Amino acid sequence: MDLGLSGKRALVNAAAAGLGFAVATALAREGASVAISDLHEAHAQEAAARIAADTGARVHGFEADVADKASVKRLVADASAALGGLDVLVNNAGGPPTGDFDALDESHWERGYNLTLMSVVRSIRAVLPHFEAAGSGSILTLLSSSVKQPIPNLLISNVYRPGLAALTKSLAIEFAARGIRVNGLAPGRANTGRVRQLNAALAERQGKTPEEVLQASLATIPMGRLAEPDEVGRVAAFLCSPAASYVTGHVMLVDGAYVKAI
Repeated sequence: MDLGLSGKRALVNAAAAGLGFAVATALAREGASVAISDLHEAHAQEAAARIAADTGARVHGFEADVADKASVKRLVADASAALGGLDVLVNNAGGPPTGDFDALDESHWERGYNLTLMSVVRSIRAVLPHFEAAGSGSILTLLSSSVKQPIPNLLISNVYRPGLAALTKSLAIEFAARGIRVNGLAPGRANTGRVRQLNAALAERQGKTPEEVLQASLATIPMGRLAEPDEVGRVAAFLCSPAASYVTGHVMLVDGAYVKAI
């Protein structure tokens, strides 16, 4: 199936590794030109070179801190200049601080607010003039299964990510007449460094091995395994693409049936 992404220009935030990298790679494989960001310029450029070598696409890497307003504004300007415009924005960021209520002070909440919530608001605000000038655009925000089902020890994620789901629905309604689609993608447990890090931290707290924690996690997933990053990336590419031209305001779970809520 041709997703219609050939020639499209996409910015994927925080994409030097993990699910962001998988999404950027999937877009590039479908013919899009891609700009990616990372906190470290060397990491961004290395990842961009890997994607370009794998896909043959034009890929640029930029240093940016998506939790910082000025950095986001600069990133969007640089990406647009490098690609000759923008058609797609994929919002992504590193995981917010972990912990339960007693472990999180106000600095943690502020960091999570800027990293998880405001990075999306600011990125959308920065790309909007580009999309409005073109009369079209596609925005996708990488969320988490916590939009439907709270995850232990991830209180900040449990609070801010459902807010982003509400933002997705609200902006889809507001932007529809401008030809701009807004969607979300909520992965469950995926085979990424972030999940391995969380499993290791949980194992230490519970006095277990990471493998024991992993097996307990797999027991809660009806498909009995973690998602591979490219499985998430392919769904993201579809939602970003003209093939999903009538899909907006939707948050899609990619979780192996982990979330039980209807």
